[in-house]
Amino acid sequence: MFAVHLMAFYFSKLKEDQIKKVDRFLYHMRLSDDTLLDIMRRFRAEMEKGLAKDTNPTAAVKMLPTFVRAIPDGSENGEFLSLDLGGSKFRVLKVQVAEEGKRHVQMESQFYPTPNEIIRGNGTELFEYVADCLADFMKTKDLKHKKLPLGLTFSFPCRQTKLEEGVLLSWTKKFKARGVQDTDVVSRLTKAMRRHKDMDVDILAVVNDTVGTMMTCAYDDPYCEVGVIIGTGTNACYMEDMSNIDLVEGDEGRMCINTEWGAFGDDGALEDIRTEFDRELDLGSLNPGKQMFEKMISGLYLGELVRLILLKMAKAGLLFGGEKSSALHTKGKIETRHVAAMEKYKEGLANTREILVDLGLEPSEADCIAVQHVCTIVSFRSANLCAAALAAILTRLRENKKVERLRTTVGVDGTLYKIHPQYPKRLHKVVRKLVPSCDVRFLLSESGSTKGAAMVTAVASRVQAQRKQIDKVLALFRLTREQLVDVQAKMRAELEYGLKKKSHGLATVRMLPTYVCGLPDGTEKGKFLALDLGGTNFRVLLVKIRSGRRSVRMYNKIFAIPLGIMQGTGEELFDHIVQCIADFLDYMGLKGASLPLGFTFSFPCRQMSIDKGTLIGWTKGFKATDCEGEDVVDMLREAIKRRNEFDLDIVAVVNDTVGTMMTCGYEDPNCEIGLIAGTGSNMCYMEDMRNIEMVEGDEGKMCINTEWGGFGDNGCIDDIRTRYDTEVDEGSLNPGKQRYEKMTSGMYLGEIVRQILIDLTKQGLLFRGQISERLRTRGIFETKFLSQIESDRLALLQVRTILQQLGLDSTCEDSIVVKEVCGAVSRRAAQLCGAGLAAIVEKRREDQGLEHLRITVGVDGTLYKLHPHFSRILQETVKELAPRCDVTFMLSEDGSGKGAALITAVAKRLQQAQKEN
Repeated sequence: MFAVHLMAFYFSKLKEDQIKKVDRFLYHMRLSDDTLLDIMRRFRAEMEKGLAKDTNPTAAVKMLPTFVRAIPDGSENGEFLSLDLGGSKFRVLKVQVAEEGKRHVQMESQFYPTPNEIIRGNGTELFEYVADCLADFMKTKDLKHKKLPLGLTFSFPCRQTKLEEGVLLSWTKKFKARGVQDTDVVSRLTKAMRRHKDMDVDILAVVNDTVGTMMTCAYDDPYCEVGVIIGTGTNACYMEDMSNIDLVEGDEGRMCINTEWGAFGDDGALEDIRTEFDRELDLGSLNPGKQMFEKMISGLYLGELVRLILLKMAKAGLLFGGEKSSALHTKGKIETRHVAAMEKYKEGLANTREILVDLGLEPSEADCIAVQHVCTIVSFRSANLCAAALAAILTRLRENKKVERLRTTVGVDGTLYKIHPQYPKRLHKVVRKLVPSCDVRFLLSESGSTKGAAMVTAVASRVQAQRKQIDKVLALFRLTREQLVDVQAKMRAELEYGLKKKSHGLATVRMLPTYVCGLPDGTEKGKFLALDLGGTNFRVLLVKIRSGRRSVRMYNKIFAIPLGIMQGTGEELFDHIVQCIADFLDYMGLKGASLPLGFTFSFPCRQMSIDKGTLIGWTKGFKATDCEGEDVVDMLREAIKRRNEFDLDIVAVVNDTVGTMMTCGYEDPNCEIGLIAGTGSNMCYMEDMRNIEMVEGDEGKMCINTEWGGFGDNGCIDDIRTRYDTEVDEGSLNPGKQRYEKMTSGMYLGEIVRQILIDLTKQGLLFRGQISERLRTRGIFETKFLSQIESDRLALLQVRTILQQLGLDSTCEDSIVVKEVCGAVSRRAAQLCGAGLAAIVEKRREDQGLEHLRITVGVDGTLYKLHPHFSRILQETVKELAPRCDVTFMLSEDGSGKGAALITAVAKRLQQAQKEN
């Protein structure tokens, strides 16, 4: 018993001594946590350099864009071919991606050798050999009669400008074929395939094996957005935000970046951690000075590193009693499979002895323990370095997503990771220690990079098909110059119909005289009350105008109009309005004061004088009964009488559009047009009296309220209306009415977008084909969301947040499509508004017989003010369609309140002048 204990003690002491000896000898290969955190920081800096346009040419880590913009979503289906060139064997694969509602992949493959004379010979011969192998595979599998898309896994650094192109930067591993560097490998392979007349294959994608690994794993786990290869070579790829990739145009979405991290340190960034053995290995390699990081990590080099260390230790008399064999002196005699075998948990020492004996050595027990520990240190350093670089990528992903904790999956492939018994465990442990804020799952790639190339091809096919369908929908909203000129001409014709007595009754653009016959001249003064009714809120204002200095002071109070009152009886509505006026007068201490009042009433009215307005029809959700065909001023007077508390002098009833023009006209006498682009859409302008057949007199001008929202109600713009416009119209409170407004105003744009999103989702092009209950709800997609989503400052992550608030679980790709849909709808709205406005300014120019017209347009409305692009597109359209008009756009400061008071003041001034005359 004592002897057994003695032996155990002797063995553990021996092991301890040998481990200490090796630890001292390989001190520089053992990396502390602080060193790993420092390497992590260095790698992050290298990533930044590679992504930036200015520093990329000199960056060691090239961060190559792959043009893979999407991961599988499970809807891929079809038959694909895949080639994998880059390792010791060359593989051809047929992949059947089935739909059937579940993710299912069937594969048939064949391996072909890659002889040294082919991979180190002439480039043309290499591609002809690959094409011959593909032809053989297609013949064997009876595929010659089919046209098939192909994905090429090409595991060497390539520069890409599109998915189906790859220009070889440099060969790595053992490949050295001449005349291939700086040429497009897809073109080379396509040319070689043309020799086989019976082969009809389209190369849709060229991908790196790392990207293939990520895509393979992403098919099984949608959280997978990183791919790592730890095999003969080593590399990593991940999904980067487009806004961070300077080398590719566009900021929308994400793209997979092939880091080519094997070259990390080629610029000297890792000199302080490289050892004499790393330097010796590099000098003896096929590519001295290149792939420094890879030479410290990958399977092609670990065995050789171990051999160089053992040789040096033997020479120093620390191993094998100082004896060396010719095999130990021979490069490549120790391979990574030997390192893995020596590190096996139980059989490791026995394997070590066997391997050393095969190398012609006579190892002692102590030698075997020391050699095994050398293997551990070399492979542990490899896992540590790999973990540090991977931790840098994960940290970048977390920061890109602006989350405190990142949940993600890393797809892994490579022989070293697969066959080494301790490697995965060591790698996982160090990664989790370096990035405690990331919940990382490591997923082993089952079918390697070749299935991944097929998946990239399948995704490319899906995205291509989906893009066609999406573009088909968006094309409906893209208006050509000819179409806009046509809208301008039709609007011009409708304006003329509306002005003429004969055709006025049939015109869709009502051209209502407002009896506002002058603009402010700066002499207006006094206190005025203004009422503003035009939406869900009602305002009462006290406006003080001082002459000379053109100064206006306003005091106002906002009152809500409940839906029940908006859609109740006319009497209830006007009683509510008078109640609000009473509250305001009380609040301002003006009870009993008789003030002149201007009433902004933003609904279509026929006026026979400035203080009479007969309601033609409600818009904007109002439905109060017994009002249409009635004079709203009389209804207000009746309600004031019923209240019997105060008396007011109602001088003018005006439209908010006219108010906007008057407000801007107070600042700029050149302002003769008012435009509202908000909840509703309308326009007014100063017309020569001689052109207004509905009103007697030919002298001077009068403001015409066009009520252009009804343009097209006669079907004249049906050629540009879409099925989505029809859906919105049919679901509105006034079907068949206000068609132009329904294509241009804030009340309806969000609803058009919602209809498009529903259609695209039904086609399986959005939200994984799932229509949420929220999306089915009318009015849920408010126009303010369009403004937010289209903001240039908004990252896709924030777009996704907005969509999540609407109950829409969107992917990055969904967010891009939603943004495009919003852009198409709002762009069309702005262009249509611009075409209508161009018709007006051209009419004014021609009426005045001018070669060139200078005019100001006063503008108000949330769509114009808040949407990031609406105003610019509208202005550009006017400039293009009315090139001889110099149009200035002036934002109105509270047109509907201040404007009503100014109209009242002007009316009072004109009344006074008339009396004096």
